[in-house]
Amino acid sequence: MEQVMTNTMGFPILSSLIFLPVIGAVVLLLLNRTNENLIKWVALLFSVGTFLVSLPLFSTFDKTTHAMQFVERHAWIPSWNINYYLGLDGISILFVLLSTLVAILCVLISWNSVKMKVKEFFISILIVESAMIGVFCSLDFFLFYIFWEAMLIPMYLLIGVWGGPNRVYAAVKFFLYTLVGSVLMLVGIITLYLYAGRTFDILALSKLILPYDMQFWLFWAFFAAFAVKVPMFPVHTWLPDAHTEAPTAGSVILAAILIKMGAYGFLRFSLPMLPEASRAMTPVMIGLSVIAIIYGGVICLAQTDLKRLIAYSSVSHMGFVTLGIFALNVQGMEGGILQMLNHGIVTGGLFLGVGAIYDRTHTRQIADYGGVASVMPVYASIFIVFTLASIGLPATNGFVGEFLILLGGFKASQWAGVLSATGIIIGAGYMLWLYQRVFFMETNQKVAGLSDIGARELAALLPMVVLIFWIGVYPTAFLGFMHESVRHLLERVSDGGVHGVSVAHNVLEILK
Repeated sequence: MEQVMTNTMGFPILSSLIFLPVIGAVVLLLLNRTNENLIKWVALLFSVGTFLVSLPLFSTFDKTTHAMQFVERHAWIPSWNINYYLGLDGISILFVLLSTLVAILCVLISWNSVKMKVKEFFISILIVESAMIGVFCSLDFFLFYIFWEAMLIPMYLLIGVWGGPNRVYAAVKFFLYTLVGSVLMLVGIITLYLYAGRTFDILALSKLILPYDMQFWLFWAFFAAFAVKVPMFPVHTWLPDAHTEAPTAGSVILAAILIKMGAYGFLRFSLPMLPEASRAMTPVMIGLSVIAIIYGGVICLAQTDLKRLIAYSSVSHMGFVTLGIFALNVQGMEGGILQMLNHGIVTGGLFLGVGAIYDRTHTRQIADYGGVASVMPVYASIFIVFTLASIGLPATNGFVGEFLILLGGFKASQWAGVLSATGIIIGAGYMLWLYQRVFFMETNQKVAGLSDIGARELAALLPMVVLIFWIGVYPTAFLGFMHESVRHLLERVSDGGVHGVSVAHNVLEILK
């Protein structure tokens, strides 16, 4: 079967998704900055419009093939064989839909909380939405790298301009960590480009059979970029600072989309392009994943800051994602991809919830709360849904993803399965303890007069609640998208590559 299908829609839907937010940003740029209400409504209009344009992707996607769909290809820089090349498969489509939804929620939750440089803030939100969609749609490595790097600037601004007291430190740390990893990835991209006869075509590069030595070193070059984005242990330290200092919208984008790009990179590039090296590095990747699961959970137990606790929980949950991916079996990989989506929904929802109460109290310290359920019952009811989904309660999306990952993890390594299962127990401990301290116990005077969440905040939170139960009760609606793409990817990993002893093999033996 061909890897590319004709765009049967006859409409450049992917380009529309990428450039509609950019058009919105240009419109905002032309508006008078003093008319803040109009600025907010225009940002909401373009984010909702982008989401509506993305919906046909969900309804018209052909689940019976692994081939790229909605493809657009145009020569861009012919002298370097660079093309404007877009397409989606069953691995990437769900994250485009999530990106368009998250942008709406970020606009809604920021409606009253952003007090300075309002125009610039919503321009940054729209630009980052465009870059997010571009990353998941790109089928040309040069184009992918542009979108990958383009996210750095608006995210740096969101953290550094609208963040907390230590925002500059957190923004610079985020920028430096991700930039260093990206530079090493660029070296790997150029190496592939020259070896493959000067092509950036991702699908063509995924068919190459590279020498193992090259695969080995390219794996670590890509690892530098993707592991930082996930973030994997031990290159995770930028994430708690970035989450803690970022405004609510910045934290939601980081949790829901940005850190998924690292795991997506492993799926789109490391596994299909470097299959033999990926198989050889499986013990290392599984080991790092298990460490992240347990370490992230234990660290959460010591946190006193709401956002910092949720940030470290992301380290643990993303450890499950990489465990599932590198289990290299159907259950683990589908569970890992689904858990990428689940984590974006649940942790994004948790940060939305924290933002809603922070706007009222202006404190993130857990000790400053207590008895919130008695004064904000609707808010408490929604937050418990996010809490239970985070710990994987049956009938929530977290259960489906973690169950598949553990099933795949046990098949790959019984020890990995047993150790990672303890992460679920730890997760239940810190999330339920968090809920008890914030929502129950004696009512703190600081929360005694708080008003419950309003219609705008409900509109931001309820879509996540709906998705939690939709995926938890009927996961087939989402797993069905990825079946064929995962099967094709696993075939490539199991069959691709050149076997034999090499210098890199010897290095690997020393590392073991």
